[in-house]
Amino acid sequence: MKVALVHDYLTQKGGAERVFRLLCKYFPDADIYSSLYFPEKTINLENREVNITFLQKIPGSRQYFRLFAPLYYPAFRSLNLQEYDLIISSSSSFAKGVQKRPGAMHICFCHNVTRFLWDTVTYLEENSHYKKLSSLINPVLKLLRETDLMYSKEPDLYIANSSTVAKRIETTYNRKALVINYPIETNKFIFSDQKEDFYLISSRFISYKRIDIAVEAFNWLGYPLVIIGDGPERPKIQSKALGNIKFLGYVSDQWRTHLMAKAQAIIVTALEDYGLVPIEANASGTPVIAYGAGGVLDTQISGKTGILFNPQSPEALHRALIQAKATDWDYHQIRHHAVSNFSESVFFDQVRQIIEEFCGRSVVKALNLKSDCVMGAN
Repeated sequence: MKVALVHDYLTQKGGAERVFRLLCKYFPDADIYSSLYFPEKTINLENREVNITFLQKIPGSRQYFRLFAPLYYPAFRSLNLQEYDLIISSSSSFAKGVQKRPGAMHICFCHNVTRFLWDTVTYLEENSHYKKLSSLINPVLKLLRETDLMYSKEPDLYIANSSTVAKRIETTYNRKALVINYPIETNKFIFSDQKEDFYLISSRFISYKRIDIAVEAFNWLGYPLVIIGDGPERPKIQSKALGNIKFLGYVSDQWRTHLMAKAQAIIVTALEDYGLVPIEANASGTPVIAYGAGGVLDTQISGKTGILFNPQSPEALHRALIQAKATDWDYHQIRHHAVSNFSESVFFDQVRQIIEEFCGRSVVKALNLKSDCVMGAN
């Protein structure tokens, strides 16, 4: 039985790419496809061959890959996947549009509906190019929405990473989705119940992450805050921060792991579709203080693994910080929650069960699933 794994574009190292890497490990004999592939910029696929589209040859595709939006569906439709019995796409935009042969099956791990099309204001409102060219861009976006709806019918089954994303898939595409919460590699995170006197944010500096909320709240309280990550919003946000807030930029995975284990809490101010950072924090024995909407509603237990605040404002975060400081956290229980619910082994048990129910037990037996690739809970 032949399997194809398809991802939107392998040009960065985000949560979707980390999940795709796990799928590649779990299906060691599967062929891999993507619109673009820049190995130095993305996940380590351990010398697996990646089949790419004509977009790779277009000048500027490396730097401006998001500007090629009208070409992605034609690129994915051009892929010849007629020899595959099972196609598994990993998509928050275009990979769901690949063509399969009659009788083949297509399962889409959908990280979100195509965000820049269906939540354009949030996604693009801070983009100066969009503001200047909106009268030209909006008609193109309208056509792309129609195309997106058309190709959203291609997958036979949608799997969403959170209840929030499942609702968006149903509302936007009129498709039901099963929910499987994505895992983390629990063995990569160290546990510590000896916390130090600082709070931590691990995030890209882009507008919807709302790091400005945290800066304002920590300016008021004077608590030590460390922020790791970078992005276009960093200069503006850094200019508003007082001396109790440190900006470290990108750090090594080893140092990030150390900071997660030692922080008083991890701060999440964004409305995340799912969000791996809160689970990574919990795997380190660290509570989460997060805006109480989106993916954290699936992964956090308020008062046990963290504090959820609402509304999305500095004042609400201020109150949550004071509440968290007064809470007697059970760091071992926080760790146990993460590894018992969000490990790779739990995730792939669910994946195997869904493939068996959807495709049949004989299909599962025919697949060379690499069960020893998953890391058990520690």
